[in-house]
Amino acid sequence: MFIYTVIILVVAVFLGALAIVLTNKIPGIKPVFHILFAILIIGLGIFLVMRITQPINFNKEREKRENAAIERLKQIRSAQEAYKNKFGKYTASFDTLINFVKTDSFDIPKLELVGDWNQDEMTQEEAIKAGVLKRTVLKRSVRDSLYASDFDIESLRFIPFTDRSKEIVMKAGEILTGSQVKVKVFEAYALYDDLFNGMDKQSVINYKDDRYKLTEFEGVKVGSVTEANNNAGNWEK
Repeated sequence: MFIYTVIILVVAVFLGALAIVLTNKIPGIKPVFHILFAILIIGLGIFLVMRITQPINFNKEREKRENAAIERLKQIRSAQEAYKNKFGKYTASFDTLINFVKTDSFDIPKLELVGDWNQDEMTQEEAIKAGVLKRTVLKRSVRDSLYASDFDIESLRFIPFTDRSKEIVMKAGEILTGSQVKVKVFEAYALYDDLFNGMDKQSVINYKDDRYKLTEFEGVKVGSVTEANNNAGNWEK
């Protein structure tokens, strides 16, 4: 932006000097310079408006995209935690995770009353042994438990605003904590270069630098495969 300001000022100075020289020699040319200066003033005004609104527009678009990516990572975290609850580990495969969400289900324990039960005379366990209460298991699909009915499960793997051309990076593994405990871990992330593709490059660079100072990462990420962080998101820093 600075270089354009300098160019406009140089052009204005040049036209001013030229106007002084030529109008002294050719008085009838003065209206031409009036028109040129009017055009220059209008152009400068438009440029100044763009210079003021550019960071505002960038931050508005940046916030929209970043919030969409954060929501996507939260959706992945929910699916991963459900997967681990059932299989005891996380997965690095979106195919596996998406298939799990589509086809698998949760077991929901339920007690069904099949006789008369006086709770003052009989505990719950006694009622179960006596056959008054019966343990049953209900099935509820993972998809219905975690997401709205209109949620596109296939979109889980893609970075928002990339027309499904860029996938979120997802990893899973196991680490040894400082207390020598093995912990299952996963991480998923979207880089800012992909998420903010097509936006003002210098503004993206500046934002990446600011975020890196806080998170030591140039993107939005949930979880970690190098430390046990309880699947926290780096946007929370």
